[in-house]
Amino acid sequence: MLALFADFLERLTELHNGMETAVSGLPPEALDWVPGPEMNSLTVLVAHTAGAERYWIGDVAGQENSHRVRATEFEKTSLSESELKQLLRETLAHSQGVLARLTAADLEREYVSAVHNGRSFRAAWALLHALEHTATHLGHMQLVRQLWQQQMEV
Repeated sequence: MLALFADFLERLTELHNGMETAVSGLPPEALDWVPGPEMNSLTVLVAHTAGAERYWIGDVAGQENSHRVRATEFEKTSLSESELKQLLRETLAHSQGVLARLTAADLEREYVSAVHNGRSFRAAWALLHALEHTATHLGHMQLVRQLWQQQMEV
């Protein structure tokens, strides 16, 4: 694996570790709790982040069609802590497999996205976006967990 991809995977793994920590030790009702309007539960955030990672790294950078249905990610409920962690581990393992197959030349490859009105994305852009997107949602997960804990203290 190229050093770039190994470093990318190291950062992505740290983000996954943070997501696992965000859902660890919480009761089931906390995982489905929505803190307010226009906000998402931990379950939805994990499902969406995993789906997006699979899309940007697998579909776009790796040229593997996941047949992702983004809207269903926002309908997820009742997944246990262990199911959420398993989803994260499977997603990370898939990303690792894709990164192991990529070459430096693949970073220039274009992917035309039907779900983005035919817009094209370079694999390099997709990888950077996947990392950025995952980090953003990890922050959301950490905040949702903090809000849950605070409202339980009241």
